[in-house]
Amino acid sequence: MDAGSLASELSFSEQEKIKAILLSHGHYDHIRGVPAFAFNNPDQTTEIFATPQTLKILSSHLIDGVIYPKFTKKIPFFLEKPSLKFVALEPFVPVDIEGYQVLPLPVRHTINAVGFELTSKDGKKVFYSGDTGPGLSALWEHISPQLIIVEVTFPNRLENRAINSAHLCPKMLKKELIDFHRIKGCYPQVILFHLSPKLEEEIKKEVKEVSKELKLNIGIACEGEKIIV
Repeated sequence: MDAGSLASELSFSEQEKIKAILLSHGHYDHIRGVPAFAFNNPDQTTEIFATPQTLKILSSHLIDGVIYPKFTKKIPFFLEKPSLKFVALEPFVPVDIEGYQVLPLPVRHTINAVGFELTSKDGKKVFYSGDTGPGLSALWEHISPQLIIVEVTFPNRLENRAINSAHLCPKMLKKELIDFHRIKGCYPQVILFHLSPKLEEEIKKEVKEVSKELKLNIGIACEGEKIIV
């Protein structure tokens, strides 16, 4: 899910195992790894799932035949077959991807964006938000995840900046989680990502306070970490 550091953080052998990529939206830090991944895996066709708006951004700004080759087509003397295949998603329309039921859900951001609820064959459910501003509570009646992976980009003192850029701060996250508990009667497991690097320690301190107030263990995503649902 998302491809900001897909090619830079995974080994070549790890990349070869990827069969599908889900993109939440078209901002550069979420799609920039796609061209390098396509370069690294020219002998297989990997499906890219995203909304039509996100696929248009990817095809017109990166994989446009100028900045990077058009990996969705055969290229003489370079690609014997397309290394990427674009598959358009629509919000609230579930699709089966590699044995998982994937439900795209609209989230608030400065451009068209979705989150994803993934359901495994054994019924485990995970919701991944991508970039999002306040208003996740509108989704809680539609999904029932055991784990939520959600962004928190700014500390509370920059709440207005978070609102204007359609991101979250710990104070806003708290409200979304309280609404989840009100609707579902429980809290999910929560993992945070997308913390602004220069503000990370300040955000972590405020998240710790939210965790204490809600009596909920809120984790911070770490590279290489494995999470059991």
